[in-house]
Amino acid sequence: MFNWFRKKEKQTLEFPDNGSAFAHACACGYTPLIDALIPALVEEEGGIGRDGERTFLIRLAGPHGEMRFWSCTLKEAPAHPRTGELVGFRIVTIADDLPEPANLIGFIACRLDRVFVEGKGWVVTQSYTPRNIKRAIRF
Repeated sequence: MFNWFRKKEKQTLEFPDNGSAFAHACACGYTPLIDALIPALVEEEGGIGRDGERTFLIRLAGPHGEMRFWSCTLKEAPAHPRTGELVGFRIVTIADDLPEPANLIGFIACRLDRVFVEGKGWVVTQSYTPRNIKRAIRF
């Protein structure tokens, strides 16, 4: 009658390349929140730090377009991204005393596929987060 109980089909968007997927992510206007996974595009590889973390110049899909800054993977990451890949940046905390985008403290958590599922988000293809990292419990 009203189709209230019918399960609605989720729309899936597939993009031809990482650049067009990132352009769509920028158009969505992601809000930086703690523990959020925000799409980013890797522009340049920096180097390896003394603890084993790898640094990368990324373009993050922000609330008013893209933000460009350096980020890293964690030191015990099982893999690392390559230049041009679409990745997920996990925000750990937001520092109030620093200017934007330096106030976003986090790490590159995963590689994203060029597939966006409505209501669920981007499809994760590979995790860059070490297995011994425990997820935060928020009430």
